[in-house]
Amino acid sequence: MATENKKIRNDIILIAAVLALLAALGAGLMLFRPVGDTVSVTVDGKLYGTYSLGEDARIEIVTEQGYNILVIKDGRAHVESASCPDGICAEHRPVSRGGESIICLPNKVVISVKKTDNDGPDVIS
Repeated sequence: MATENKKIRNDIILIAAVLALLAALGAGLMLFRPVGDTVSVTVDGKLYGTYSLGEDARIEIVTEQGYNILVIKDGRAHVESASCPDGICAEHRPVSRGGESIICLPNKVVISVKKTDNDGPDVIS
């Protein structure tokens, strides 16, 4: 009976250690993502525009489904207001790191932060 309790305790310790390692790895990946330098806006899968995060701007994105107001300020982008019924995109936190996105499904708008890597190695395919 005592050896069974030891096995269960060791299993719990192993699972906790693996979860802690995964959490630390995930946090490290999130913290060290590169800061983006452009925001691309697509509407219904088609490029609407590309904007620099280095310049403050207020962009009105008008679609057949409605509108979204994109604000770029201090190197971060957020949706100020939108005509969609749920407004989830307007409640999303500002994005500034490569790979982050704000998506408005009712208006079919995707706002994605990109990092242009001009000093990386060239790739031959």
